[in-house]
Amino acid sequence: MTENRAYVQNLAQEYIEAGKPTEWFEQLYSQANNDDTVIPWADMKPNHNLVQWLDDHNIQGQGKTALTIGCGLGDDAEELCKRGFKVTAFDISPSAIEWCKNRFYKSTVEYIVADLLNPPAKWNHTFDFVLESYTLQSLPTSLSSQAISLIADFLAPEGILLIICRGRNIEDALEKVPYPLTKDQVMKFVDAGLSLIQFEDYLDQEKASVVRRFRATFQK
Repeated sequence: MTENRAYVQNLAQEYIEAGKPTEWFEQLYSQANNDDTVIPWADMKPNHNLVQWLDDHNIQGQGKTALTIGCGLGDDAEELCKRGFKVTAFDISPSAIEWCKNRFYKSTVEYIVADLLNPPAKWNHTFDFVLESYTLQSLPTSLSSQAISLIADFLAPEGILLIICRGRNIEDALEKVPYPLTKDQVMKFVDAGLSLIQFEDYLDQEKASVVRRFRATFQK
C-alpha cells in the first residue's frame, strides 16, 4: 500500500506540473484494471467518518436528493442510497464510473462522468445533501476557491454540505497529493454563502497511520 501511495503521489505530481491537475485520476483507475488494491483510498466500504456522522445525526434521506462528489468506487454513494436518499454520484474518471456501475449493477444511484470544475448547470441549487470527501485535498490550492464556490452552488435552500478532509496548520508544508486543508480554507464555504453548523478537528486511524482530519457541516 505504501508503494501504491508513492506511485499515486508521483503520478499526480507529474500531471499537476504538466498543467493537467485532474487528468491523473483516469490514468490511475484505467491502469488499475479492476484491482482495488491499486487505489490507496479504496476501502471497498463506506468511509467510517461518513457513517459515524450519519449515525450521530440520525440522518434520514427519504424524499431527499444527495450528490456525492468524486465518488471513486461508489461505497459512500451506496451508503447514502441505503439511508433513503435519491443519489447522484460523479467522478471525472470514466473508468471509475464504469467500475461503480459494474460493482453495484442493481443500484438506483445515478453514476455520472463529470468534472467538479465544470459541472452540469442543472445541478445548481438542486441537492438537499452534498458530500465532499477527499476531493478538495486532491486539488492544487490554486483551484480550491473555484471548487468551493461550485460545491456551495450545488445546495438547494436549507441543504446540508458535509466536508471530510485531511487537516493541517497554516504553517505546515505542502508536499505531494493529498494536500491537507487549513481551517481557513474550509471556512471559505462561509464566504460562498453557507452557514457553519459544526467543525470537528480530530485524529483518525487510517490503516497503519494516524491522520489529522477535519469534518465540517454547513447549511445553505
